[in-house]
Amino acid sequence: MKLRLTFTLSTLFLFITIVILGGIRIPSKICHAETATGSAVNISAKAAVLIEGSTGEILYEKEKDVELVPASITKIMTLTLIFEAIDNGKIKLTDTVSVSEYAASMGGSQVFLEPNETQTVDTMIKCISIASANDAAVAMAEKIAGSEANFVKLMNQKAKNLGMKHTQFKNCTGLDDDITSGHFSSAYDVALMSRELIMKHPQISNYSTVWMDTITHKTKKGETEFGLTNTNKLVRFYQGITGLKTGSTSKAKYCLSATAKRNGLNLIAVVMAAPDHKIRFTEAQSLLDYGFANCQIYEDNGKGLSFEPAIIKGGIPSTVSVTSQGIFSHTFTSDFDKNRIERKIQYNEVHAPLKKGETVGSIHYSYEGKELGTLPLVSCEDVKEANYFDFLKQSISRLFLVTD
Repeated sequence: MKLRLTFTLSTLFLFITIVILGGIRIPSKICHAETATGSAVNISAKAAVLIEGSTGEILYEKEKDVELVPASITKIMTLTLIFEAIDNGKIKLTDTVSVSEYAASMGGSQVFLEPNETQTVDTMIKCISIASANDAAVAMAEKIAGSEANFVKLMNQKAKNLGMKHTQFKNCTGLDDDITSGHFSSAYDVALMSRELIMKHPQISNYSTVWMDTITHKTKKGETEFGLTNTNKLVRFYQGITGLKTGSTSKAKYCLSATAKRNGLNLIAVVMAAPDHKIRFTEAQSLLDYGFANCQIYEDNGKGLSFEPAIIKGGIPSTVSVTSQGIFSHTFTSDFDKNRIERKIQYNEVHAPLKKGETVGSIHYSYEGKELGTLPLVSCEDVKEANYFDFLKQSISRLFLVTD
């Protein structure tokens, strides 16, 4: 009996020692993305996604549609609407923005704007992009939409337009966000709005890649300088980094949308609910490294193809010349032979009237039997609808047509 007890205690001691020394590892919830070389990208964050910006193709995903607290990566949408307002001519970078009592009262990350202080739109974008300033974000929301509430409506409408199915905004900052109050997003949705911002408004990189800068507060008390330090540590060392935005609260933990460009590849890596601030940067970098190491992009504008005129039913004339529109892009995650990509032209059944630039067909791309996508073919001229006299004229012409 004594011998049996000694054996049991010895076995228990040995087991505890092995566990402590790391001989037995308890499985953790880590997602592994296998690379072409057989190594893996280990993601401990609750959700993550990697997409290519020009094609929108998903290269890696982990719980991409899980609704989570986004914190300050909310401001990616805020910045998107700001740049849209600039493009639409509603505001200019040189316009002045007056800070309201409400905007100045924002807590969390801020640049300590004072009520009635004025700054330019350019400075406000700098504060939002570099320092994640909540006060600057609200001031810009009020400048564009009259109030933060009205601006949030625009944010949610834009999210809907982008196909962000797992997102709802309650504010423009991500401050004190809570899923139960209705403020949430997902890793894939964050990637979608990041893609919209970085691809359509690449000038954001002029702000989001700045490591340190200053602004000048101009108030009744005089002028004072305030230092800005970028919350995205990747801008200091990652090759090709173009942005984009960090976020963290006690509920959200640590989030990051990191964007970078190399050799024609525009990669967007989103990490949400990472356990600490270092891991969000490490795992986003790992995703970007994986994408650049294993992905290649193919682009084509239809060059070298001969386009027959498209037939327009009921039109005068009855055919129209066509041209390709835009650039077709596809991301390959392994080596590919460009010469084995097939391009086939297909025309639609088109009826007059037809406007110049309307789609009349498409180029279909495939590789080893797999459909990759299409590129539209559009008309080069207007085509009017034929009337009774046009048909009569055509009939008479055919009647008196003489052939040898």
